[in-house]
Amino acid sequence: MSDKTRGGQFLVKETKCEAIFTPEDFSEEQLMMRDSVKEFVDKEIWPNKSRFEKKDYAFTEESMRKAGELGLLGVAVPEAYGGLGMGFVSTMLVCDYISGATGSFSTAFGAHTGIGTMPITLYGTEAQKQKYVPKLASGEWFGAYCLTEPGAGSDANSGKTKAVLSEDGTHYKITGQKMWISNAGFCSVFIVFARIADDKNITGFILENTADNGISMGEEEHKLGIRASSTRQVFFNETKIPVENMLSERGNGFKIAMNALNVGRIKLAAACLDAQRRVISGSVQYANERIQFNTAISQFGAIRYKLAEMATSCYAGESASYRAAKDIEDRIIAREAEGSTHQEAELKGVEEYAIECSILKVAVSEDVQNCADEGIQIFGGMGFSEDTPMESAWRDARIARIYEGTNEINRMLSVGMLIKKAMKGHVDLLGPASKVQEELMGIPSFETPDYSELFAEEKEMVGKLKKAFLMVAGGAVQKYGPDLDGHQQLLMAASDILIEIYMAESTILRTEKLAKKEGEAKIQEQIAMAKLYLYKAVDIVTQKGKESIISFAEGDEQRMMLMGLRRFTKYTNMPNIVGLREIITSKLVAENEYCF
Repeated sequence: MSDKTRGGQFLVKETKCEAIFTPEDFSEEQLMMRDSVKEFVDKEIWPNKSRFEKKDYAFTEESMRKAGELGLLGVAVPEAYGGLGMGFVSTMLVCDYISGATGSFSTAFGAHTGIGTMPITLYGTEAQKQKYVPKLASGEWFGAYCLTEPGAGSDANSGKTKAVLSEDGTHYKITGQKMWISNAGFCSVFIVFARIADDKNITGFILENTADNGISMGEEEHKLGIRASSTRQVFFNETKIPVENMLSERGNGFKIAMNALNVGRIKLAAACLDAQRRVISGSVQYANERIQFNTAISQFGAIRYKLAEMATSCYAGESASYRAAKDIEDRIIAREAEGSTHQEAELKGVEEYAIECSILKVAVSEDVQNCADEGIQIFGGMGFSEDTPMESAWRDARIARIYEGTNEINRMLSVGMLIKKAMKGHVDLLGPASKVQEELMGIPSFETPDYSELFAEEKEMVGKLKKAFLMVAGGAVQKYGPDLDGHQQLLMAASDILIEIYMAESTILRTEKLAKKEGEAKIQEQIAMAKLYLYKAVDIVTQKGKESIISFAEGDEQRMMLMGLRRFTKYTNMPNIVGLREIITSKLVAENEYCF
């Protein structure tokens, strides 16, 4: 594993395009799986969008059962427990393409296959897995995850639900209230978190949803979006759970919850991708058909701008999501080869790339919201109507920035986890940061570089953006030390720089790899998207870097760092952004869909 880039090391190590996995690398088996998932969605889900929007909870459950019959609920479950035992990339692929038609079904699917099933497969005893996982994998039973409480949201470990051991020691009695529980209305099994006595950390339990066991529920929540996903409060009143249904060890619940969220975050990014593709394709088709002033609005520059930006953000999201997914899969395989169980390997594999999982959750959830918003704008008045799919796409997208940890929490986590990795010696930030400081004190080179190769300047630019992050983060750590956690606005600005670096680099590397395979002439649109994304990323780094520096540095130090920021964000050859957008949009309009 030593030659593999560890989580967060993308910031300090150069990655070759050959070392990353891209959507163009899907195997024949993966492409067949993708096509079968698309067929299911186009046949069963997309034509029935109106039923989901009318809060037809029974239809959501019916659709989930059909997915179970096709084996789609068990893609990540090992074959020993009735699943398909697919690798991490394949499970991402299924999550991607099954989630694009409606957020209601996407949420039900994600809650069941992820946080409803995964804690048992990863932390359960052999007896627990044999008893519960096959039924969850087949869709005979559905799972739900009870963590959030009225007073415990982002601060998940502060839950007040209590677990008291019975006098005869055979079971625990659970008492408390949970809220925002997806799939609560039709689930068979709850993963419940409660505190035993005055334990520092909560404990996880597996609870069957049976009658006359002190379980009651509130009415279905009426939500802005994901309207047909069952979301209820769940109340426990001395609900009995057998002691053998404790999940993992006492006090290990917080760790279970956090690791489940890591997987949930990268899967959520995947779940936003096909939603973007469908919004883009619908927007292109409408723009081609809508005639104003005797011209299709797809020919108007204002609309072409939007289409190009929407496609670029989707392409970047795909690039980064599947890069990280393969890194995780490789880590899992390597750990298994070293003797770890599948459970241990998957837990550690995902945990290793927790930084990338948080980056992707933030970036792609915000991109899908922006994409849907622009889709409404392209449709104009019709976009605001329930008769078109844009308004439901916009409403469904909004939740993605809240669940699996809010984007604000994930922004701060990404930087915080990176600093912790550096302190443990897993990522060397100190050495590169010191070199950046030395570079700032030196005289910059005035030689004109050779940028004749594809992306030569762009890759150099990404390297300079990394220096900008190291300069800002290094200065902030020096200034505040262990008190940095208290400066949330600074952490969020630094995380935006980190996010843009990973997304831009992933997009460039994917496109460089594709160019070597297909030739530059055949992928002019992808090249344009990679350059456009980087240009936008540089703007964000410039803004957030300046904001950060001014917040903690003064006098000569501030002037030197601002000068360094200008050096690290300066192009030698500024790209023609309008021209790049024209290249992208011309392809979209000609193909009448998202075609990358």
